[in-house]
Amino acid sequence: MRPARVVEARDVADGVRRVVLEHAPGRPAEPGAHLQLAVHTSAGREVRSYSVVDASADGTRSAISVLLTPTSRGGGRYVHSLVVGDDVECSAPLQGFPLRLGAGRYHLLAGGIGVTALVAMARRLASRGADVVLDHVVRTRSRAAYADDLAALLGERYRLHVDDEDGGFDVAALLDEVAAADGDGGVPGGVEAYVCGPIRLMDAVRRGWEARGLPASTLRFETFGSSGWYAPQPFTACIPEVGLRTEVGPDTTLLEALQRAGADLMYDCRKGECGLCRLEVASVRGVLDHRDVFLSRRQQEAGTAVCVCVSRVAATDGEQAELVLRLP
Repeated sequence: MRPARVVEARDVADGVRRVVLEHAPGRPAEPGAHLQLAVHTSAGREVRSYSVVDASADGTRSAISVLLTPTSRGGGRYVHSLVVGDDVECSAPLQGFPLRLGAGRYHLLAGGIGVTALVAMARRLASRGADVVLDHVVRTRSRAAYADDLAALLGERYRLHVDDEDGGFDVAALLDEVAAADGDGGVPGGVEAYVCGPIRLMDAVRRGWEARGLPASTLRFETFGSSGWYAPQPFTACIPEVGLRTEVGPDTTLLEALQRAGADLMYDCRKGECGLCRLEVASVRGVLDHRDVFLSRRQQEAGTAVCVCVSRVAATDGEQAELVLRLP
């Protein structure tokens, strides 16, 4: 971590706060990069990861944009409380979602605040004259962060889809468009897709991608948030072999609850992508709400493993849900 100072803090959409951090010179963030920010919550000092929307050429400034929601676990509230002049701690840019240059066409798909991971990609591709389309799906127009900037940059190739105006986004139609461009007689150099959004969007894209026989290597994604199929509920987590039993609140992740109870677990991404925190499931009362993109659909349906950084359990019979785990 390195010291940084807030030099800009303003709203760029309903509930979305842009914060620019000034720090010691370093290598500028490349498209797809994120940084880790030390945040102060009711649980104490924690670390959150945020996409770098843009960065200065000299590597002294990095901008993030953060959505505040009723289910924000403290990081969002902390970032929204920052004002110009505040001192914070952040990491150097970290890369986990790199842009690969050289494809014939690029399809970028953002779900809500997931657009923050794709803005820099769109700018880089546009500056190189690449064939790029960005579809941005939002629930309401007021939540469309960076819409004006992207429309000015891409023109008609920025396509904003507003659920409460247009109905639900048609993932199948987009994937049909990608498949047509990627097939025989399509775009020379092929098509690459970069997707950032909630797990439901990611799951729909991944299933449709596989169904159309598109190359797995040309679909790149980053989950944003850990939205699942059920609203967060409290549940009990146990690891009998070490005598651990703890309650997981609706605003706490399973990983955080296990750590606070004394479990020493491996983890990295905290977004359900790397699989390092995967544990075996011994039994479950309720239904597993898999919120990761690491386990395959078949593995999730089997219910024998879970990524504890994002996944939860939801009650189905009126009784509090319980998850019993085994250490690797």
